[in-house]
Amino acid sequence: MSRTGRAPAPPGALGVAAEPAALLAYLSDLQAWLDTRRADLDRLDTAARQSGDDGITADIVLALTLWQAVRTRADELVTAWDSGRADALVRERMSQLIWGRLGGDPATSLLSLVDAARLCDAQADQLATRLSFDPHAADVTARLRAVAAGIVRAEDAAHATADTQDDAAVARLRDRLARLKSDAARGADITGPLGALDNEVARTERDLIVATARSRALTKDRERAVALRTTLADRAPVLTRVAERCRREIADPPRLAIPDVTRLGEVPAEPERLATYVKRLGAVERAMERVEDAYTAPLRERAELRYRVKNLMTKAQGNGRATSSTVKAGEDEAREALDATPCDLALARHFTEQLETLVRDLPEGHR
Repeated sequence: MSRTGRAPAPPGALGVAAEPAALLAYLSDLQAWLDTRRADLDRLDTAARQSGDDGITADIVLALTLWQAVRTRADELVTAWDSGRADALVRERMSQLIWGRLGGDPATSLLSLVDAARLCDAQADQLATRLSFDPHAADVTARLRAVAAGIVRAEDAAHATADTQDDAAVARLRDRLARLKSDAARGADITGPLGALDNEVARTERDLIVATARSRALTKDRERAVALRTTLADRAPVLTRVAERCRREIADPPRLAIPDVTRLGEVPAEPERLATYVKRLGAVERAMERVEDAYTAPLRERAELRYRVKNLMTKAQGNGRATSSTVKAGEDEAREALDATPCDLALARHFTEQLETLVRDLPEGHR
């Protein structure tokens, strides 16, 4: 089975609006790649069913899952493109669709469209090798070129991980390829070792693509954790001032401590520790929201009662009750309770409700 062309190179970058011409070319090439790759995967699926190898069937399912994830995201891109009517803001969102995480299926949730397409290519190449390799009819020269191209892609993926062990693993693959080329030049039969190397190159490329996606996801998760930690640390002094004001101005205020996010320490870089840290950050954020609600609620109620007294006296001016000594005394009691430091909200609430009764319209004939 022939190898399908590679997925097209994406335009732009995350957070950057790609040029319309580049997006149009990419969408066109991506649609062509999806059609051709799907036809190729269908042929591989038929061959896998005939082979009866459960291991190959599982790899086919993975390749089809990756293809479907790319297909779904491509449809979202076409919708956003809207036949070329996408403005700069929409084109920036399209870059997010291209370079951001796919989400959804656990098999693809950490991958971007770019990663999923590359991984689908690598998976299909490996399947094609396993299903169609014939040691007596294989074109060794063409297969050597294909393996060399896979090693180049693996090198690019290894550079992205910035891990010296990955670089060393790819270097070993290149050394093996060099030895096979040397053996082939001497006339040796290298079909067996070449098949094994082809499988390992495809597997290494796939693993490196996944590792790169996970590393990129980890970096983004850590950046978000750092940003949230900074936000919570900046929020603490504001809450402290609100709490101090509430304790000073309100009788019987809440007695809640202000959460201290710095006690969690610095944001870790390890995936497991980062996941635990993010959960603790969430707990601190929720605790701060509860503290803010607890301390602002009494201050807010006092302000609402003051506004209510003002409106009641406006009503009294309109219906003639403002000149009543009873109403004046009721207003004085309400304002005195509200202006007291600390303010007894229960008492202020009582006097406000009392004033509401006093300013009601008198019955007909008594006005």
